[in-house]
Amino acid sequence: MSRLEMLEREIQLLSRDELTQFERWFAEFKAELWDKQIEADAKAGKLDKFADEAIAQFQQGKFKKL
Repeated sequence: MSRLEMLEREIQLLSRDELTQFERWFAEFKAELWDKQIEADAKAGKLDKFADEAIAQFQQGKFKKL
């Protein structure tokens, strides 16, 4: 049995309350990973072209007020 299969089995055995707690923890865990990836991409310059494009469009008046 793989590690993933063991985790799936354990998750299936959680009570409703435990599952709710796990879901909350997992959502926070994924959000942290996402934040770290965005930060790394920004530091590496991977987002520069998107920022430049957005700024250029804004300066050309191509935007919507929210």
